[in-house]
Amino acid sequence: MNQKHLEIIASELSLGIRGVESTAMLLSDGATVPFISRYRKEATGSLDEVAVAAIRDRLEQLEELDKRREAALKSIKDQGLLNADIEKQVLEAPTMSVLEDIYLPFRPKRRTRATIAKEKGLGPFAESIFSYECEDPLAAAQGFINPEKELLSVEEALSGARDIIAEKVSEDQETRSRLRRLFQEEGVFLCRVLEGKEVEGAKYRDYFEWQENVISAPSHRILAVRRGEKEGILSLKIAPPEEKAISLLEGLFVREGLPAAEQVREAVHDAYRRLLASSMETEIRAETKKRADQEAINVFSDNLRELLLAPPLGSKRLMGIDPGFRTGCKLVCLDPQGKLIHSETIYPLLTDKGRDEAGRRVRELCDNYKIEAIAVGNGTGGRETDAFLRELSLGSDVLIVMANESGASIYSASEAAREEFPDKDVTVRGAVSIGRRLIDPLAELVKIEPKSIGVGQYQHDVDQKALKRGLDDVVISCVNAVGVEVNTASKQLLSYVSGLGPQLAKNIVVHRDQNGPFSSRKELKSVSRLGPKAFEQAAGFLRIRGADNPLDESAVHPESYLVVEAMAKDLGCSVRELIRSDELRRSINKERYVTDTVGIPTLDDILSELAKPGRDPRKTFEAVKFADGINKIEDLTQGMKLPGVVTNITAFGAFVDIGVHQDGLVHISELADRFVKDPKEVVKVGQRVMVHVLSVDIERHRISLSMKSGTQEVENNKAAAPAKAPSLRSVREDTRFNNPFKEALMRNREKPQGKGPGRGHDV
Repeated sequence: MNQKHLEIIASELSLGIRGVESTAMLLSDGATVPFISRYRKEATGSLDEVAVAAIRDRLEQLEELDKRREAALKSIKDQGLLNADIEKQVLEAPTMSVLEDIYLPFRPKRRTRATIAKEKGLGPFAESIFSYECEDPLAAAQGFINPEKELLSVEEALSGARDIIAEKVSEDQETRSRLRRLFQEEGVFLCRVLEGKEVEGAKYRDYFEWQENVISAPSHRILAVRRGEKEGILSLKIAPPEEKAISLLEGLFVREGLPAAEQVREAVHDAYRRLLASSMETEIRAETKKRADQEAINVFSDNLRELLLAPPLGSKRLMGIDPGFRTGCKLVCLDPQGKLIHSETIYPLLTDKGRDEAGRRVRELCDNYKIEAIAVGNGTGGRETDAFLRELSLGSDVLIVMANESGASIYSASEAAREEFPDKDVTVRGAVSIGRRLIDPLAELVKIEPKSIGVGQYQHDVDQKALKRGLDDVVISCVNAVGVEVNTASKQLLSYVSGLGPQLAKNIVVHRDQNGPFSSRKELKSVSRLGPKAFEQAAGFLRIRGADNPLDESAVHPESYLVVEAMAKDLGCSVRELIRSDELRRSINKERYVTDTVGIPTLDDILSELAKPGRDPRKTFEAVKFADGINKIEDLTQGMKLPGVVTNITAFGAFVDIGVHQDGLVHISELADRFVKDPKEVVKVGQRVMVHVLSVDIERHRISLSMKSGTQEVENNKAAAPAKAPSLRSVREDTRFNNPFKEALMRNREKPQGKGPGRGHDV
């Protein structure tokens, strides 16, 4: 480990150096973020997942910076230009931007106007002008006229000298640093529609004549104009006021009153307009894109967390229906563990005869399979199918729920679905997915690529590697926060357990199929290739219901079993009795069990878990009921007050499903009577709300909604706030212009934290 790196991280994140050192050591030893934050609190000083992930990400960035240092030093040395001063500058460069500025004059480049001028022997002439040693540039230029080198006039000699000066100015480290700051603080996005693209690019009309300060432009607008530019609709330029940039450069290099001043002034102007402006714009484009990407990934990650931790209905005998008009509704029956036991197609939405026959079949199936709940996909025909089912009067024992089907089609065509249901078509697989996500959203949604779930904004425009990293962190965090029943979990769910991964997850399933269910955590050690390290990382997050040892059903790690057994022995009871008795647990003196490796934080966690061993941390399931008779966008009128559920949150507002297969937008300005800076202050994905219809644009399929007082009431529902777990955010360099790492970490400590198929959430 690089001690300097650890000190930098501790300073940036305002963390204790010992905690950072321990975290770095654990990470280098292969420990995962959930394991470190849950089971190594004594070592890290009780750092949470956000802090551990921030340390991990910053370590990677600093290592990347070191690799670039080595490459730069080698290149300069190979050119024979390395000296102690340059080496010191390279080694002390704090950021990639500063390092690149130092290396720029030495970076191999193609022939430029400056190199051509130097080849003509104008280097000394340019140096004399730039240092103001030249008393008369016009006279001095006469001595450099050389037809053999294609220098035929005084102006050509002066022009070549200015080219050399311009390149020198553009490569000056201090100049670039100050100009970069000007672009960051006073730069402006200037966006225009390309000629003749007004009709084709109508969806971008808000940006046809748009400008906004670089420092304050929100991520969704940055990503929108970049997409418009990529599609050939918009032109985008980034620049500060030119007079300020020119004035800054003149202040650095022009010495008024000296004979060479005018030549230097011309060279400085050329340096800015020909070299520096485009170079700085490229940097700021990359910098703002990175910032916008990270903010979009944060939004997506927060939404995904809420969706994954949505309350499960639990083990119920269930019917899943994927609605359809012409092709019919695909119907499946599932047992309490989600196993498919029946499938067929019904046609309730075509004719009265089909409706009657479908009603008869649904009643028969509900009786035959003792159906307790019906999950109806919220796609096309969903509301009509929901209404049809409610007309059947199936009784209060059968719960009918509209289920979010985003991503079900992705799963139905996936390798996982083909492997599980090789003889079923994609429609049946989709219906199974809809049903299962009602039983346990987390267990089913992990089978779908996170970015396909449909709760983000501009997910196809952001850096895909960073997006995958951020969303995988969220999935891993949620899976391990809830825990996984090893005897029923799919290999997809098991693969997200700390320390496992796809291969070990597959090996566990194979072992389970060949040898029967696991009866204890110890038996996991017999799984092929599951060694001590993997067992250490995974065991605490795996549950074995009905195990002989009750601790195997809990989040107590096997390494702490001896501590619990010692507590029980000292109290003269069994471990099972200790779990059942609040009185016994309250009588425990924690100080007696403190050791070099087990401290009060771990003991607190153990006692907390004994009080509720293996309990699902998610909230209780509550169904959403949409307004009767409102099934399509044409049914809406201005002024209607409707119940809905938040399906997606973006930087500019929240999308709400009101049961018409087209989500409405509650703009950030309509979320509350007060000013709202961040929509997440007011709403969460999955939250039930009451909204007021402001306007309906049937042609463009847009619905504007409001949640302001007098027009709405946000339900104080218990299901709106899933299990509280820290929001993981991949902290990246320069996502803010000051200290991005500390800012992101503090933001996550203060508060927890796309486009859905067919829902038009992006532009």
